[in-house]
Formats: sequence, C-alpha cells, structure tokens
Amino acid sequence: MHRLKGMTIAAVVAASVVALSGNAFAQAKIVDGPEVRWKLGAWGKPRAATQNVETLRRFLDERTGGKFKIQIGYESFGNPKELLDLLKVGSLEATNICASYHPEKLPVYSALDLPFLPIPDTTVQEKVHNAFHKHPLVLKEFAGWNAIPYMSALLPNNEFVGRGKAPKSVEDFKGMRVRALAGIGEAMRKLGAVPTSVDATEVYTSLERGTVDAAAFPSTYAHQSYRTYEVGKWFTENMMLGSVGCPTLIHVDRYAELPPQYKALLEEARELGHAAVKKAYAESDAKNIPLFKKKLAFLKFSPDELTAFRKAGAEPVWEEWVVKREAQGIPGRELLNFLLKQAGVKPKS
Repeated sequence: MHRLKGMTIAAVVAASVVALSGNAFAQAKIVDGPEVRWKLGAWGKPRAATQNVETLRRFLDERTGGKFKIQIGYESFGNPKELLDLLKVGSLEATNICASYHPEKLPVYSALDLPFLPIPDTTVQEKVHNAFHKHPLVLKEFAGWNAIPYMSALLPNNEFVGRGKAPKSVEDFKGMRVRALAGIGEAMRKLGAVPTSVDATEVYTSLERGTVDAAAFPSTYAHQSYRTYEVGKWFTENMMLGSVGCPTLIHVDRYAELPPQYKALLEEARELGHAAVKKAYAESDAKNIPLFKKKLAFLKFSPDELTAFRKAGAEPVWEEWVVKREAQGIPGRELLNFLLKQAGVKPKS
C-alpha cells in the first residue's frame, strides 16, 4: 500500500472520517424525520472499543437535529451476559454483545472467536467482519434473537498480562490459570493452561487476588481500561492470540420501523463508527505502550515459539470447532473457509 509521510492512505482516510465529529456532523444537511429514542446496552465504561457506538450516538443526534437519540447504558440496562436476551424480548432497541459470553447461543457467530485466525490488524478485520455479517447463516442465527448484526467493535488481537513467573516457552504455560475466552481459551487448554471465562469487569480483582495467573485482553486498550497493568508483572507483546466477535446488534422490528432516511443514516454511520474505533486503538497504543513498559516486563517470543503456539493451538482448535458444528447441522467447514478467504488466505481442501 502506498504511504504518505509514514501513514497509510487508509489511515489518512480513517482519520479524515473520524474528524467528522461534534459540530462537523451538524454542518451536513439535517435529515428530517420522526422522534426516535433508543436504548443501547453496553458494559464497562466509555473506552476505545465503544467509540463506534459513541460516534453513532453523536452522529444520529446531530444529523437529525436531535430527533434520533440513542441512550447508551453502561451496565445500567443489564450485565454483559443478559444483553442478548434483553434485546430478544424488546427491552432494548440495540446492544453490544460478545458471543464468547454465551457461545452456546451463537454457534455460527462463534467462528470469529477461533484463535490465531489470520487477521493481523483491524483493517483486515473490518473487511472480514463486514462480509461475515452479511452471510446468510449469520443473519439466520441472529434472526432467532430478533437481531440484525450492525457493526463490530473490531477488537485487536489478544495478549496476556500476568503475574508470577513469566513464561518463556510453550511449556511454561502448563498449569497456568488464564482468563481466556472462547477459542482463545481452547487454544490455551491445548498448551496445558487452565482457562476460565471471567467477565471483563471482574478481571482486575481476579488477577490481584491470584484467582487467575494471567488475563488475555484485546491489546493494549482493554488492559489499560481494566487496569490489569497495575497488578501484573509481565506482558506478551507478540503472541497475537486472536480476537473475539463483539458486534452491535439492532432489534429487527425497531429497525423495520425506521423511515428510509434514518436507515440511510445508519448505513453512513457504520463506516464512521469503525473508523473511530480503529483510530482510538492506535491512539491507545501510543499512550499505553510507554506506560506498560514502566510497569511490566515485555515478553517477545521467538518465531519458533510462535510456530509452536500455532501448531498446538490453531488448526487443532479450528478442526474441533468444525466437527462440533457439523454435528449440530451447521456447515462449519464452509464458515471457516469463508473467513479464511475473506482474510486473504487459501483454505486447505
């Protein structure tokens, strides 16, 4: 890709898109329509990963002259494991969720939680997630929850912050109690670790008290947001464990009720929201890495060790996921191959 003074053209475009905030939104033509009030579920606190919905909220408010307002409830509408059910029954018009909090409810969407997927950055991830959200099997699964997948949090690859003896090889993870969700947790189990799915808001206490030895979070923003660096001793800088699928969903009936001009605004806002989170992650890294280096020992694994991680924790977990989904009547192989192709990797036959 061509570069412009150290920035990719894509980054320049993203920065320009995000610059359309505050009064800049209002400078565009006001879109007239009915009064609409939505509640959108979230958790934690406003942070890099929620800049997509925060941007959506501001954009709709200003582009409609205050007629389309979204109230974002950070755990005021329910905890992370309740939000999907609350959306289904219509208690919310929209919500953030993470499939890894209840993978049994979203077996198709859990494909995004597979470890070590060849998705190196949020630009590739945006392309993959946008395509996946249009896949008929994904749409069918969310329809069962009265939901439409709207946009993604585009969470960066996970890395560990831990306490105790720092791991230097695959072997050193044996017996380690790790907070690692979904497919990442299964990958760590293959390495001999003991995974647990502690809620994000409980990780700090679990790490501080020694209930877990290490915690995987999207890096670096989530480690900063949940303050793991304050109680940790070491940080893995290049494991690239994979990500988890955390979309924003809209209730199917509430979307259907919107007039065409508001639906058009939602389409316009998606790219703005994605650009906002990507920019926020980059800004977080610029601040957090120097901060972490003052507090934590940075661990960089060799290419041989990384190959060993992936040999033990990637394809074996992918294959088990496929077999399990096929047994449920879900074309797991098709879904996995779809993701790999969207990421630019040729699947194995």
